[in-house]
Amino acid sequence: MTILWPLPPVHKRPLFRMGMILAAVTLVLDQATKLWVLHLLELPGRIGGKVELSPIFDLTYVENRGISFGLLAGGMASRVFLSLVSIVVSVFIVRWLAKTERRFSAIAAGLILGGAVGNLIDRVFYGYVVDFLDFSGIGFGYVFNVADAAINIGVAFLLYDWLVVERRERAGSSSG
Repeated sequence: MTILWPLPPVHKRPLFRMGMILAAVTLVLDQATKLWVLHLLELPGRIGGKVELSPIFDLTYVENRGISFGLLAGGMASRVFLSLVSIVVSVFIVRWLAKTERRFSAIAAGLILGGAVGNLIDRVFYGYVVDFLDFSGIGFGYVFNVADAAINIGVAFLLYDWLVVERRERAGSSSG
């Protein structure tokens, strides 16, 4: 079990704290917006499950039973599989976050972790992920949520960290 635990002492890891706080904020924002859509706007009960807000942006209720863009949608086996994958990935992200020494990696991990846990909560309690952000007015045909956005932004931060920051650090250390 030494692969996953023990974690380094948190008080010695400010980037770990920052990433976990960002994950918590992402999770709360994701779940709060989903509760707002479900219970205050009552979007599922509206005709077409839609509120038109502007020519480019609407709130459209979608029950996503798969992963991004509805991929791997299926029954109970798919739900259990996706939930288990989310749990395993989340544990590895926490472990990785505890070891990272780069700010962009900590931000990326926090966003991805918060988004993954937000969608996991939906999958466990509803049997699907609640999606509602609809930018089809600009040609983007997928409906998504705050957790999905956080995961994608986190991946972008991670790519930037790996492709730009890490290369700069290596180039700087090799020239010295």
